[in-house]
Amino acid sequence: MATTSRSPFNVSRLFGGAVLVAVLGSMALSAWAQGGPDGHRGGHDGGFGMSGMPMHSRMVERMLDSVNATTEQRAQIKQIADRATAARKAQRESGRALREQGLKLFTQPVVDANAAEALRQQMLQQHDQGSRRMMQTMLEVSRVLTPEQRKQLAERMAQRGDMMRRHMQERQSLDGAPQKR
Repeated sequence: MATTSRSPFNVSRLFGGAVLVAVLGSMALSAWAQGGPDGHRGGHDGGFGMSGMPMHSRMVERMLDSVNATTEQRAQIKQIADRATAARKAQRESGRALREQGLKLFTQPVVDANAAEALRQQMLQQHDQGSRRMMQTMLEVSRVLTPEQRKQLAERMAQRGDMMRRHMQERQSLDGAPQKR
C-alpha cells in the first residue's frame, strides 16, 4: 500500500489557491456592493442603496411624492441624499484602489498570504464603513419623516422588493436558468 505525502510545494500551492479564491471573492463582493461608476449595481438594487433607501435624485423625488412630503422635508432629505451620494462616490474610489492593489498582489510571482489577508481586512473595513454610512443616512431620513410617512415608505419599499424578485424570477425562467424559491 503506497502512502502519499504532500510536499511543502503542494501545500503552499493549495494554501495560495485558497487565499486567492478568498480574496477574489471578497473583491467581487466588494465590487458588487460598491456598484458601478454611476452607483448602480447593474440593476440589482433598482437604484436603491444597501439599506433599500433610494439614493438617486429621481427616485428620491418619487419616494417623497409617495409619502406627500412637505417642501421643508424635501429640502432636508435632498441634502441628506446628496451627502450620502458624495460619501458613496468617495468610497467607490477607495474600493477601486483596493481592487487594483489586489490585482497587483496576485500578479506577483509568489502571492504573499499576509498581504492578501491585510488587503481582505481593509476591504471588510471599507464595507463596514459603507454599511455604517448607509444606516446613518436612514436614521437621518427617519428624523425628517413622520411615523406615518415612514410606514408608507416601508410598505412601498416592500412592494418594490416583491416586484423586483418576481421580475428576476421571470428573467431567470426566460433565460432557462433554474429558479430559486
